[in-house]
Amino acid sequence: MLMQLMFVLLIGGALAAALVYYRRRGQGGGARALPGDPLAASWNARPAGLESGTLHVTGVSPRPDEPGEQYVTISGSISGPSVVAHEVYGRFAWDVNQWPSIGDQIPVAYPSGKPDRWQLDHPGVRPYFGSKRRKDQG
Repeated sequence: MLMQLMFVLLIGGALAAALVYYRRRGQGGGARALPGDPLAASWNARPAGLESGTLHVTGVSPRPDEPGEQYVTISGSISGPSVVAHEVYGRFAWDVNQWPSIGDQIPVAYPSGKPDRWQLDHPGVRPYFGSKRRKDQG
């Protein structure tokens, strides 16, 4: 009986930890809405204390033939007030009609001194794990 109770508590704790992890991950780095984004009301808002910089795109996955939102892998270097040419890499859901290309300069935001936690500020980027448009956005 005691062994069964311990097993149930262990499984419950693991499920609770997984839930907390995924909820925090949704609020962490990567693609997130920034001020001026029409979908900002449905995404997490940008926290205070972020520096603005620029991502110089040096690599991008090929544009798919299918319309809509597809995954894109981007590599490049971030430059900003506290960072010079910091190499980064990320994968995002992206609108195919606004697909990035090598040489693009994309605005980014990142916590001061932590450029690895960068966020894109581009109208083509969408939340990583699928996205739902608001009803008034079409």
